[in-house]
Amino acid sequence: MNRDAAHDFDFLTGPWRVRNTRLVRRLAGCNDWEVFDATSTARPLPGGIGNVDEFIPMGWRPGYVGMALRAFSPQTRRWSIYWLDNATGGLDPATGLLLPPVVGGFQGGIGIFEGEELFEGRPVRVRFEWTQVHTGAPRWQQAFSGDGGVTWEVNWVMEFTRPV
Repeated sequence: MNRDAAHDFDFLTGPWRVRNTRLVRRLAGCNDWEVFDATSTARPLPGGIGNVDEFIPMGWRPGYVGMALRAFSPQTRRWSIYWLDNATGGLDPATGLLLPPVVGGFQGGIGIFEGEELFEGRPVRVRFEWTQVHTGAPRWQQAFSGDGGVTWEVNWVMEFTRPV
């Protein structure tokens, strides 16, 4: 079967209720998790170039909103995922450019996307992993590695369900 990778995120289109489980402190040996709900709605971008979704938590950090921008490259057949929010803008303060994305794709129903970022002033490797994408209840998790990808700490999990 020849699948079209440009449609990998079609499962995410529409409204969602999102259960978040988030590590309180990252890369600090912390075992304390906070749990909160959010809403999200994903929409395709024109011409099949990607999609965008908004993230609106309910009762967590009042006023916080976020947005994922996913762009698909037909040449590399890979996705670049950018995170923007009203706390950081998702922009490099020195250049005004978007912060580097995580990049990757899906294989065997699992999406792996990795990149580099600065966390508390030090470089870390970041991994997004999408699973259960064809179950009607997709799952996303984020992990950081402070040792170049040798070990990973999962620090945020989102479990998606359709609103009733």
